[in-house]
Amino acid sequence: MPDRGGGPSGPRIRVGRPSRRVRTLLMTLGVLAVLGMTFTMFAGFWTDWLWYRSVNYSSVFTTTLSTKIGLFFVFGLLMALAVGFNIWLAHRLRPPLSAMSMEQQSLDRYRMGIAPYKKWLLLAITALVGLIAGASASGQWRTWLMWVNGVSFGKKDPQFHLDVSFYAFDLPWYRFLLGFGFAATILSLIAATLTHYLYGGLRVTSPGARATAAATGHLSVLLGVFVTLKAVAYWLDRYGLAVKSSDFKATDNWTGLRYVDANAYLPAKTILFCIAVICALLFFATLWRRTWQLPVIGFGLMVLSAILIGGLYPAIVQKFQVQPNEQAKEAPYVEKNLKATREAYGIDGAQVTDYSGKGNTADQTKLRDDVDATASIRIMDPNIVSPTFQQLQQMRKYYAFPTNLDVDRYNDKGTDQDTVIGLRELNLSGVDKQNWINNHFRYTHGYGVVAAKGTTADAEGRPVFTESDLPSQGDLGTYEQRVYYGEKTDAYSIVGGPQKEIDYSDDSGEKTYSYKAKSGVNLSNPINRAAYAVALSEPQILYSGAIGEGSRILYNRTPKDRVEAVAPWLTIDGDAYPAIVGGKIQWIVDAYTTTNGYPYASRTTLGDTTADSLTATNNSRAVVAQQNQVNYIRNSVKATVDAYTGEVKLYQWDTKDPVLKTWMKAFPDTVEPKTAISQDLMAHLRYPQDLFKVQRELLARYHVKDANTFLSGSEVWQVPDDPTNKSGNAVPPYYLSMKMPDQQAQAFSLTTTFTPNGRDNLSAFMAVDAEAGTGDYGKIRILKLPTSTTVDGPKQVQSQFNSEQDIAESIRLLRGGDSEVEYGNLLTVPLDGGLLYVEPVYVRGGGLKYPLLRKVLVTYGGQTAFEDTLDAALNKVFGAEGSRPEPPDEGGGTDQPPTSKNPTVQQALDDAQKAFDEGQEALKKGDWEAYGKAQADLEAALKRAEEAQNKAASGGGAGGGATGGPSPGSSPSTRPSSTPSSSPSSSPSG
Repeated sequence: MPDRGGGPSGPRIRVGRPSRRVRTLLMTLGVLAVLGMTFTMFAGFWTDWLWYRSVNYSSVFTTTLSTKIGLFFVFGLLMALAVGFNIWLAHRLRPPLSAMSMEQQSLDRYRMGIAPYKKWLLLAITALVGLIAGASASGQWRTWLMWVNGVSFGKKDPQFHLDVSFYAFDLPWYRFLLGFGFAATILSLIAATLTHYLYGGLRVTSPGARATAAATGHLSVLLGVFVTLKAVAYWLDRYGLAVKSSDFKATDNWTGLRYVDANAYLPAKTILFCIAVICALLFFATLWRRTWQLPVIGFGLMVLSAILIGGLYPAIVQKFQVQPNEQAKEAPYVEKNLKATREAYGIDGAQVTDYSGKGNTADQTKLRDDVDATASIRIMDPNIVSPTFQQLQQMRKYYAFPTNLDVDRYNDKGTDQDTVIGLRELNLSGVDKQNWINNHFRYTHGYGVVAAKGTTADAEGRPVFTESDLPSQGDLGTYEQRVYYGEKTDAYSIVGGPQKEIDYSDDSGEKTYSYKAKSGVNLSNPINRAAYAVALSEPQILYSGAIGEGSRILYNRTPKDRVEAVAPWLTIDGDAYPAIVGGKIQWIVDAYTTTNGYPYASRTTLGDTTADSLTATNNSRAVVAQQNQVNYIRNSVKATVDAYTGEVKLYQWDTKDPVLKTWMKAFPDTVEPKTAISQDLMAHLRYPQDLFKVQRELLARYHVKDANTFLSGSEVWQVPDDPTNKSGNAVPPYYLSMKMPDQQAQAFSLTTTFTPNGRDNLSAFMAVDAEAGTGDYGKIRILKLPTSTTVDGPKQVQSQFNSEQDIAESIRLLRGGDSEVEYGNLLTVPLDGGLLYVEPVYVRGGGLKYPLLRKVLVTYGGQTAFEDTLDAALNKVFGAEGSRPEPPDEGGGTDQPPTSKNPTVQQALDDAQKAFDEGQEALKKGDWEAYGKAQADLEAALKRAEEAQNKAASGGGAGGGATGGPSPGSSPSTRPSSTPSSSPSSSPSG
């Protein structure tokens, strides 16, 4: 026979060996793929464990993980057993196939194909449904922990007289169990039906009986279980009416029973429960009767009853009993909703006081001194001046400030001063040479706090810094300035190893540093390095020589991320803020406990309620739980994150909150008691903005206590749109030290305004005492204006500002060239029965590219002023120009610069005069870049003069006699002569 393969090199020889090689290769690749996926899963688990252990919250990780695993296996196993048992039982109850019908003969090939794999197929099906059910159940770990650890609220609902904890903690778990039971029953019913059909227990086209007695009994029991669960659902639905949301013209997201619920749905659910129980018994009876007749009739009656009793009857009651006299019918239920909603959102103690809105003093000049006693009016808007901080205090491109700065209180000469504060955080986009080493080893942290007085600007409209320069120095004392954890720090860093970090730069060059704290995860272990190389998809971590003994990886570095990770049961406020506490920079984070199971309390969506004109432009300020619907909220936890070590501490703030107590039982030793809060920290705690925004949204309707007024809608308010921009979003609340009419002294407060629904005049002014540690902390005060007269609201005041001819002309001049005018926060202050409005106006001029305060708008009692300073504007409005002297010009006013016998000081003063002259020349030419450089040179020269003078003074006065230099960041008394004013004609914008 001829060799068809073509000899030794024919295809028979070539095909055999490659085939084995291919199989070996495929098996090897398969094993490697499995190992790769296994190690990837391990890496995720292992790095999470290492991180939680590094922050000393490993109990959170283990409790959460063990709960998820327990739920996964328990409910996964239950589902697998339920489905698997019913498949096995249906197969066991199969009829003999000796006399098969044509229908069964056609299924014979399927049975024959399945026969060799029956056990494996059964295992595969049960494993699949078990995995799906287990994964779904593991997501209910919060529901389980709340049910197991639930604490009583000590309050009962007005309908069923059950403790609120039943609705908040118990009912959600019962509903999960019910849903799981339905799923298991339906899947078992489907699997059993298919098995019975495949093996002849059910027939579709064959003559004779459609089902064997065994199949009838089996499926009837499953249907009986299903109907029994339906009966349980009807019974739970009765209680669910107390937390059911519905459309109601009185308010959106109405929660609780109304007249139709109590008088139609509630009895209907009870009747349907009884019918379902009877129907279930009929299904179970088929085990003896072997007929479907009665169960089918019963099931049909149950469905018909659900339509007639559960649907049609309530509609008839609503149409013919409620609508003709709705207000009288609904009033008792509205009262329950009013009471529960006010309690659930912590607004039941809101104090509503009538306020005229018109000044009581005829001679307004007498009010001028009252303004300073009533409020410390903040003209530095933290949402505008961040670019100014950036320009004047960034120092290096790889530093940056947040888009929105924060307002805090710091002691200044014995009194608390509203202070605008921000951290000089790391900004990797400013690193000139982008590479892995620079981004993750060398540039690792920001440096220092920058703070400025909130109520003052210097003669050029810049902030008056109380803490500035690099390293920062000023009024805040000594503290650890390195910022390894911050709002803008979202990249990981590897520190503490052989690679030195850039600390900061000064005139002598770059300073290096090596991280000293024990934060982060140690990478000395090769397993840890391999795990992070996989988890971060960065293979260089595995072999880089920049990682060695002592190297630690820092990640999850934003304050919100860290608090959310260690307390996943909390909802985090959108605005973390820094404070100097005990010689450290601490991020303070407000956190909330919430539930949507408070009976009768109307629901709100956190993401929508907390949105305003700031969150629209800065997503980092948005509340974390964007679409969480809640109807109970408490600021139960104050958290801190150390900016250097990343240490997270949780403090119990609301000691009465049952939701927090429940979570503290579930996660013991994670939350420290309120008594552990130091006085230094207490001085910087404040009322949180997101809670205030939720409360003001509810108070727009729920400030009334009368059900009829609530139903009529005549007293509905709204939060006005921000008049200072065209975003169309709500005006944000403002922090301000002020006193309300019933207060004896100023208190740090959070304020907002209300307007009538659909109109622009003012309805009310609301303030909450935001100063922690005081007896009035959290007290909400509302000044309600009369409806019979109109008082201008924020939008009308802004329009009035813009429409006055003199002001409009001045603003037009400020916009000269390519300058931009930016309106700051429009502050509202109650004063002598009237309302004082103050708005700073900034100009972002030409080459400066950052806003400077140029004017202040003030209006009171129909009088409006637009002046260079707040004092001048107040003096004009109150007619007190001649009786109240202007504060001294911080820019100086002498014809000649000061002199000094100290040659170093004198040289610095000469340089300052030269820089000032150059600035004036640049100003005349419109060269804004040169002007900005000259101003920077001027600041540097004045600082040198101050340092030289202080050094001479500390040496016993050697060198003699210049006047004392300026404090860092302040407007120095040694400023050269003829400092330009901020009037339109001489400002950079003009």
